Amino acid sequence: MRAARKLTTDAARASSTLKRPRVRPRTVFCIIADVYRDRAVAEAVCRGVFTHAGLTLELGCEPDWLTSAFPPDAEWRIEWSKFYYGLDLAHAYRETGDACFPATWERLVRSWIRQVPVGFDTSDVSARRIQNWIYAWDSFANASRFEGFGEGFEDELLASLAAQVAHLREHLTAERNHRTLELYALFVAALALPELDAGDSLLDFAVAELRRNLLADVRPDGVHREHSTHYHMLVLRSFLGARENAQRFRVPFPDGFDEHLQRAFDFALHCRRPDGLTPALSDGDTCDYSGLLALAAGLFGRPDYLYAATGGAQGVAPERGNVGFPDGGYFIQRSGWGEDARTMRDARFLIFDAGAPGDGGHGHYDALSVEIFARGRALVVDPGRFTYSEHGENWRRWFKGTAAHNTVCVDGLDQTPYRRGKPKGPTARARLLERVSAPSLDVLCGEVLSPAYEARHVRRVFFVAGEYWLVVDELSGERPHRYDLRFHLSREAWRQARVESNGVNGVVRAPGLALVFGASRAPRLEGGWVSHTYGVKHRAPVVSVVAEGEASASFFTLVFPLDANAHAPALFVGEGPRARRVRVNGVGEGGAAADVITWDAREFSWKREGAEGVR
Repeated sequence: MRAARKLTTDAARASSTLKRPRVRPRTVFCIIADVYRDRAVAEAVCRGVFTHAGLTLELGCEPDWLTSAFPPDAEWRIEWSKFYYGLDLAHAYRETGDACFPATWERLVRSWIRQVPVGFDTSDVSARRIQNWIYAWDSFANASRFEGFGEGFEDELLASLAAQVAHLREHLTAERNHRTLELYALFVAALALPELDAGDSLLDFAVAELRRNLLADVRPDGVHREHSTHYHMLVLRSFLGARENAQRFRVPFPDGFDEHLQRAFDFALHCRRPDGLTPALSDGDTCDYSGLLALAAGLFGRPDYLYAATGGAQGVAPERGNVGFPDGGYFIQRSGWGEDARTMRDARFLIFDAGAPGDGGHGHYDALSVEIFARGRALVVDPGRFTYSEHGENWRRWFKGTAAHNTVCVDGLDQTPYRRGKPKGPTARARLLERVSAPSLDVLCGEVLSPAYEARHVRRVFFVAGEYWLVVDELSGERPHRYDLRFHLSREAWRQARVESNGVNGVVRAPGLALVFGASRAPRLEGGWVSHTYGVKHRAPVVSVVAEGEASASFFTLVFPLDANAHAPALFVGEGPRARRVRVNGVGEGGAAADVITWDAREFSWKREGAEGVR
């Protein structure tokens, strides 16, 4: 009788287990879904092969998460631990139905839970992992052919997420971009797994703190306080993901949130190059965030965002091309927005950095630097970041330093004394002195003062007739210095750039570009690097023009978009005690015209003389 009762009890328990509904998250909007859909990545992960920071390792599908032989750059292990590849696995499964993809994700997650203590990683890494586990879990669970994970896995996963979320809430970063993504992880967890949020306290906390974080970290002009174009976009991704999910779940956000977020998207709109890529100014990759702009367009009813996101196919063109963001120190010159994708890519574009390095450690020593794009090509580029590691040759220092940017390097020194992260002590002080705009002429003028040397650098950028730029650099010190004017060209220009003469000036020719220098300055080429993706660098030429042993020096540079077989314009410079006069021969239709640009301390003028008359 006792044996029969035991069999009956065991059968009841088994029946209860079979009837128990699967644990699964509520479906949340995944703001990064379109970025992680790489079948090759998913297939490699199924073989236990992982690629991060430009390096591939074979670690298996139940790896040793704590003591494997990791690369010297800590970012490799950090990125691996965030589990972004779970989204690639989930997408591959939804496309193919191949059970190896969910099985691999389960093995990886189980091994992580069983090996790694909660709180082992920093809060920002934990936050990314929380998001990505929820995103992938939801994607697998909602796939049409999904038959479930192994027994007990979902309970184990839920318990681990509960512990990680609780730890994260108690260990939030105090400010800036890490806090933003950590708050967003709490917000997503509260929506997707209400079991973790009794009484909605976690959700209410996340909403209130996201608003506080937005207002604290995005300056009044819309630029994120770290003054990095890349981190600006990553922060926007979290805020926009929160706002889209709030709309879907009918969670109200406080007044003022949408208005301030749109100011940040205004900067995202205007700092985009005509090819749709965002320049990597101060620690970042060169990326396309069109999807974010398109989503923001629908959420906020902004046809100008939609126009940029679709290359002019939909929406309404923004009204202005020459805009400024004085709190962040970024200023843009743009010839127009085009009528379609082709004409948009053909536009001229320059972004000028005349601001502080920004809060935190992402700022590069790049005051008065520019990035220039025209006629479908990146002509003068910011080299990017490449690495945060100082291991070996210390590429961190090279990519962060002043010599790696399109400005003037004084005595081989950085504008701000180098540190891998946040600076200690005084930093370079840059500011915009003035902006003058008139028909067919826009002039930006900025200065930088450095704690590393006593010379003052003033740069004027003339955008002439929506066609080309004249860059004038004036350095003034009390003792002799070595002034090195530097322009970094694109990777496509490697082995394609050359130095020549137009009979008057030294000229550097590269695909789509002529750099024409004042007659008294001789350019030379040297080897450099660009990095569009973390951990991957490519050779690229650097143009250097040096004034040696001079207390004061001036540099005049034409940045002229030009076909390979076209003759480079000639540049003539006249300098007086106060006034400057520059004549550029060989401009306009067929190169038959000349531009005359004059300025002094009070006013600027421009006129075009030639076959088509005077403008």
